[in-house]
Amino acid sequence: MQHMSQRMHMHIPRYNWVGFYLFEEKDLSMLVLGPHTGSFTPNPKISLNQGLCGSAASTGRVVVADDVSRDPRYLQASDLVKSQISVPIAGGGRTHAVLNVESYFLNAFKAPEERNFVEMCAKIVARCFESKMLRDLVHA
Repeated sequence: MQHMSQRMHMHIPRYNWVGFYLFEEKDLSMLVLGPHTGSFTPNPKISLNQGLCGSAASTGRVVVADDVSRDPRYLQASDLVKSQISVPIAGGGRTHAVLNVESYFLNAFKAPEERNFVEMCAKIVARCFESKMLRDLVHA
């Protein structure tokens, strides 16, 4: 996850913050900051009933805000962020994490190919979660 967030941030200049939020082990109603890369300090914890990440995690659906100032769910970490996409990472019948990408540009995720790219990145991470779960079952 750290490698993916660094690569996305480094090679796509309009992605100003890329990171993952994972379910807190002791409180599954909270997401905690995971591997990330970016130009500001993010929220360290997000409740499932807060923010775009919380919405993506609780519904299992991709959430896109083309203009975060118009989305009441947005939790501000930087006043420079203009758009955001939050993609749930699911496997084995449940959501494990959320891939979150923020941009200082409006409508950064409006184009279908942009959204598809971020969703494909989330699917790669989901496969890693599934592989780990299978390894854990075999070694249990």
